[in-house]
Amino acid sequence: MPDRLPPLTALRAFEAASRLMSFQAAASELAVTPAALSFQIRQLEDHLGVKLFNRLNRAVELTEHGRLIQPGIHDAFEQIQRTMRQFRRRQQTNVLTIAAGPAFTAKWLSPRLYRFIALNPGIDARISASVGKSDLQLDDIDVAIRFGPGVYPGHHSVRLMDEFVTPMCSPVLVEGPDAIRTPDDLANHTLIHDDTHLGVFMLKNWADWLEAAGAKNVDPSRSGLHFNVADHAVDAAIGGGGVVLGRTCLAEPDIRAGRLVTPFDLKLKADYSFFVICLESRKDEPAIAAFRKWIFDEVAGATAPVAVRGPAV
Repeated sequence: MPDRLPPLTALRAFEAASRLMSFQAAASELAVTPAALSFQIRQLEDHLGVKLFNRLNRAVELTEHGRLIQPGIHDAFEQIQRTMRQFRRRQQTNVLTIAAGPAFTAKWLSPRLYRFIALNPGIDARISASVGKSDLQLDDIDVAIRFGPGVYPGHHSVRLMDEFVTPMCSPVLVEGPDAIRTPDDLANHTLIHDDTHLGVFMLKNWADWLEAAGAKNVDPSRSGLHFNVADHAVDAAIGGGGVVLGRTCLAEPDIRAGRLVTPFDLKLKADYSFFVICLESRKDEPAIAAFRKWIFDEVAGATAPVAVRGPAV
């Protein structure tokens, strides 16, 4: 005969109190009185025949028995919450939440998304822009665009596009007496650094590009402008503040519009690429499938060569 489980309310009270380490805070979270919460925990202690908390003057602490059962009970409630979030998401078949990095969202996705809405008027598209990686199991996210290696266990992952870095600047910097014509001409201009990736992933930097270009008179370590948001670095270059070693995917709309030019042909490929991912079990859901088809079609339709001003390296 299977063991009789404790009351669910008692388990829920223990989970909240052991996570918050406060009966008062747990009672507030569960919308019950502290007395009711204390009673529920005593129910669980009576059921198990052990003491789970040491009640101190103004605090509580877990006993050895409490510490033993806390991880499993916490994980069980996390799984219940995860299951209910997934259930609610799947019930809202017209809602599609897309996660992407802030720079990719601002520079690439947002200017195009109106076309997805026009093609799929029944889908309520929502954007979640964050530098953190969304957990598609835990978060209210249906599909994500990630810049990474492409290996995401349990997820359906397809490469969207590669990324390259190359110098970019305002058109005014390729004209006049100080025009940028050779890599060594960069010594006369401010170098703009996109530091968004530092501590997150590896990306080619100014030293890498200048070495590959054979520049002799440009010191990449000299003072310049540093930004921790990629689109801010691009905007500084658009404003004429210097030359940014920009990411071609993020800067593509500004290059096409003529706000930026790429003085040289030399581009260095990033080790990572952009991938479209979703849970393997959800890849064929209508809204997710529609978005995946649209974004790959969008990339396929944007592959015409971008005009490059200036001489090749």
